[in-house]
Amino acid sequence: MTQRLCRLVDLEATGSAGFQVGEGEWPLRGFVARLPDGSGVRAWVNRCPHARHPLDLLPGRFLTADGQWIQCSSHGALFAPDSGICVAGPCVGRGLQPIPIVVIDDEIRLAEASPNGDNARRSS
Repeated sequence: MTQRLCRLVDLEATGSAGFQVGEGEWPLRGFVARLPDGSGVRAWVNRCPHARHPLDLLPGRFLTADGQWIQCSSHGALFAPDSGICVAGPCVGRGLQPIPIVVIDDEIRLAEASPNGDNARRSS
């Protein structure tokens, strides 16, 4: 069974949720974000490609107030939630590192990488 990251209901309040998998010096720290059109979710490593620090220096805040963009709370870089590509800020054109996930019922779980590079799949 794959590692559970969070539940879909955990995304209701803010549209995103952070998670950590593993312990010790180098756990996987990431976050899940709901796409603005409601068509799915994506997961990303919680690290800005510009400064290499966590996106949520304000804990748990990954999206802009309107939920349309992923935002780095340090330098304000904006990332497209469907592709992870930076569209504004100091790292334009660079992208967040995707984490392969699968949605099973109400749970968002780690998954094997899909062959087409998509980082979110739904299973029932």
